[in-house]
Amino acid sequence: MEPGEPSPTGAKSQSGLLPGLYLVATPIGNARDTSLRALDVLRNCDLIAAEDTRVTAKLLAIHAIRNSLRAYNDYNAASERPKLLARLKDEARVALVSDAGTPLISDPGFKLVRECLREGVAVHVVPGACAAIAALTASGLPTDRFLFAGFPPAKAGERRTFLGELKSIPATLVFYESPQRLAESLGAMAEIFGARESVVAREITKLHEEFRRGALGELASATTEPVRGEITIVVGPPAACEPDYEKADRLLNAALAFMPLRAAADLVADALALSRRETYARALSRKSSA
Repeated sequence: MEPGEPSPTGAKSQSGLLPGLYLVATPIGNARDTSLRALDVLRNCDLIAAEDTRVTAKLLAIHAIRNSLRAYNDYNAASERPKLLARLKDEARVALVSDAGTPLISDPGFKLVRECLREGVAVHVVPGACAAIAALTASGLPTDRFLFAGFPPAKAGERRTFLGELKSIPATLVFYESPQRLAESLGAMAEIFGARESVVAREITKLHEEFRRGALGELASATTEPVRGEITIVVGPPAACEPDYEKADRLLNAALAFMPLRAAADLVADALALSRRETYARALSRKSSA
């Protein structure tokens, strides 16, 4: 079989590639970040559905791969999806790639995956690079709980509403943003989120890779000129609420007037979700000074 010629459909190709849709992660910058498995799939599948065939063609050329390419993006998805599904239901092996990173992460593909699952077509994942995960892990911010929020809305009012809904989420937040709107978004985040630790990651894995770290307000003030490249913003979680000991003292004063010390301390600690030991110590201090 000549390179680039579609392999016959069936249970397996000669390379052992099973039929179905393959979600193949591609590099976000450095072409050497392509996994060996991704290269196998791209080389041996029947068809590559690419967000931009010109971008994917460059990656294939670097790795000396010749295969059939078809555009699948936000502009033609409605017309192309039925064609891809027909091939997949005929037991073809189709690789779905975005211009960079993991497909479906702010890229086309969700509806295709959903339709495949509805039609009983196997969906295989070929993991790899993802700008959101790369920025998060290098940020130095908490990674035990995070939320990928995608691109903030372009319009100021919608952006404020969008960010306001995320303000109280107890997790690190990860955003993508265009270079043209970076300063506006950082300013809005500083206003709504406050002085949270944050990171602006730019051109990850590329020649001009940059990580800028600081409070949101500092980063917003420092972004005075347009920047270039792919941008990921990582915002630390909100600080834990400080105990309201002023309110606790007022309640202790009222409770100690008619309750035993231990009972008063336990009542106030439970009401305000405070440490029983700390509340008891404060109650004892107030009782002693009365």
